[in-house]
Amino acid sequence: MPADPPPWRDAGPRRREVRDWVVDTGLFVFAVAFGMLTAAERLATATLDVPMWVFHLDQVVGVLGCAALWARRRRPVELAVVLVVLSAYSELVAGAMLVALFTVAVHRAVWTSLAVFTLSLVAGLVYVLLRPDPELPRLVLFLLGFAFQGAAVGWGLFVHHRRRLIASLRESAARTEAEAQQRAREAIAREIHDVLGHRLSLLSVHAGALEFHPHASAEDISSAARVIRQSAHQALQDLREVIGVLRAPVGELPQPTLADVGELVADSRRAGMPVTLSEEVAGPVPERAGRTAYRVVQEALTNARKHAPGAEASVRLAGAPGRGLTIEVRNSPAASPRAGGGGPGLGLAGLGERVALDGGRLEHGPAPDGGWRVTARLPWPATA
Repeated sequence: MPADPPPWRDAGPRRREVRDWVVDTGLFVFAVAFGMLTAAERLATATLDVPMWVFHLDQVVGVLGCAALWARRRRPVELAVVLVVLSAYSELVAGAMLVALFTVAVHRAVWTSLAVFTLSLVAGLVYVLLRPDPELPRLVLFLLGFAFQGAAVGWGLFVHHRRRLIASLRESAARTEAEAQQRAREAIAREIHDVLGHRLSLLSVHAGALEFHPHASAEDISSAARVIRQSAHQALQDLREVIGVLRAPVGELPQPTLADVGELVADSRRAGMPVTLSEEVAGPVPERAGRTAYRVVQEALTNARKHAPGAEASVRLAGAPGRGLTIEVRNSPAASPRAGGGGPGLGLAGLGERVALDGGRLEHGPAPDGGWRVTARLPWPATA
């Protein structure tokens, strides 16, 4: 499959827009005016340096060359080569030739523009040899043509590279926007995983209690059902807040902080999981670090309920400005190991990425007592 053309190069014939008509008309008028001024100058001289029939033929060639400019967008290189060859003898086609050189420089590769420009210099040299001006030395006439042709090609190359730069900036902006959207989607996915994983694990604990104790008292069943209903309602509320990221700036949404870890631990206790909380934090924690610490505790407790039902857990928070913030969550071996519980899943992998983005480090693995340990260390600048 052929590669797409560069964004600064025409992909092929297209319908002219208003701007295209204005530009094409302006260049056509320039070429006609250039030819008419040259013809008027020749007629104003006492004698022509060529026979009259040659002058009339030169006029016809000039008119045809100007008319051919309306096809310059379709065949810029071919048109330029034809006009350059004709300019080796016809001076009235010079205006159209300059427009063709400009068009090639704008719409084609640089090496193509330089090749056509070199051909135009050869044609200019042939012209001064075949039709010298009686009032100007041949070198001056050649240098004058070189200046006009170089200006046309230089201007065209300037437009060419400007279009390339603009196209590159637009492409870079589009790529940056796409990457930002992808990061936003990943952030939303992590939030959904963290929030719903925690709530659904609580639902699973209470539903499992009803399943394994079918003969529980009506009061216990009612209490468990009430907790399930409240947890489901809270899960929906949390999901609405996370999805709200798609409609509102993140800064306008409520975000968990380190101070909310106590409520997180209380939720686990209400679900029947023994959890102890130890806090040795000196001073207010930076908002971003506190939010990440909350997610670490949330994910660790969720995994403990999922993979080690009936286990005891401990949460330790410690740190100070300049020393960093340490979050450690341990759980004892499961009281009743669950079949197919498996090891750590994508939750811890995503958590590791979140901690790394904050400049921290996440470690997890078996604890000496046979349980599981999750430890995160986050930076806490002394000037925070």
